[in-house]
Amino acid sequence: MTTHVTIIGAGLGGLTLARVLHVNGIPSTVYEAEASPMARLQGGMLDIHDYNGQLALKAADLMDEFRSIILEGRQATRVINWDGTVLMEEPDDGTGGRPEVQRGELRQILLDSLPDGTVRWGHKVSGTRTLDDGRHEVTFGDESIVVTDLLVGADGAWSRVRPLLSDATPEYFGRSFVETYLYESESRHPVAARTVGGGSLFVLAPGEEANGKWIGAHRERGETLHAYVILAKPEEWFASIDFTDSAAAATARIAAEFDGWAPEITALITDTDTTPVLRPLNWLPIGHRWDRVPGVTLLGDAAHLSPPDGEGANLAMQDGAELALAIAAHPDDIEGALTSYEEVLFPRSADAATAAVAVNEAMGQMLIDGLDHGERGERSA
Repeated sequence: MTTHVTIIGAGLGGLTLARVLHVNGIPSTVYEAEASPMARLQGGMLDIHDYNGQLALKAADLMDEFRSIILEGRQATRVINWDGTVLMEEPDDGTGGRPEVQRGELRQILLDSLPDGTVRWGHKVSGTRTLDDGRHEVTFGDESIVVTDLLVGADGAWSRVRPLLSDATPEYFGRSFVETYLYESESRHPVAARTVGGGSLFVLAPGEEANGKWIGAHRERGETLHAYVILAKPEEWFASIDFTDSAAAATARIAAEFDGWAPEITALITDTDTTPVLRPLNWLPIGHRWDRVPGVTLLGDAAHLSPPDGEGANLAMQDGAELALAIAAHPDDIEGALTSYEEVLFPRSADAATAAVAVNEAMGQMLIDGLDHGERGERSA
């Protein structure tokens, strides 16, 4: 195959695509807006699933590298009530299918697996258009231009490639995360460290509030605690909070929503070592799809943005691997490759989005139902 694949976005999905293409002898170039691999914090922990994310890594021939970055013990789970009562404790016995890794470390093994020069940093897309000859033109912020026969948008929620295929734009889901970090937790935040435990923590609100607000946390590499405060509030409510000026003022406003909760829980908010970070949750319509346009397609959040439920990164990597394998299987028929990829992508994405919405709208109730059906006793044994 002589067609060069142009990929927009050096996230996990775009890099997986580039890596699996490389394994199959197909050249690609990845254009990324960030100035360098370390231009920003690459997020927290990811559980990489044996039924999608790990299959992508196998296709990328990177399972040994993946195993080297797994954080042992982090599949442990605790569920506690707002008052601090432990409802469920599930240890990590090493048999789970969702080992945890740091997102930045996973991204780095993908970057390290690519030939030098594959990723072009500092290329922020300002526009895309389809030319009269059917090829696609990508314009960058520095006014440089790339013209390509095969363009893949792996550029996330606000994709600049998506308009070539679809008029859909993300909309606010009605919930937002507020993220905090507590560093050196064993020595500086021992109570919070004991509360989170060795892996993941879920804290349930009382009664009808259980689905409108909850707190989650992970123990990341070393002694870092990464907390997620989930609130079902309109965008205007969050806009009234200054997340850029005073960490104390922002944390106090968020913590006020959890008045009466056990102090070892609210400490995950009030004792943060960083300014809280607001993460509005956006989504594309369930079942988002597009008519086949020659020479262009999407993957990951650019194709099927959904509220977070632990599947987003895994699905992006699965998309990237399956697209690469489809191209490799149809070296002389790019449209056949893209068609076969999208025929699988669309129904899978719709099913995943339906499940993600259900999880986010009823997270608290789902956990409560699981405990009420006997999991409390079985998992605490």
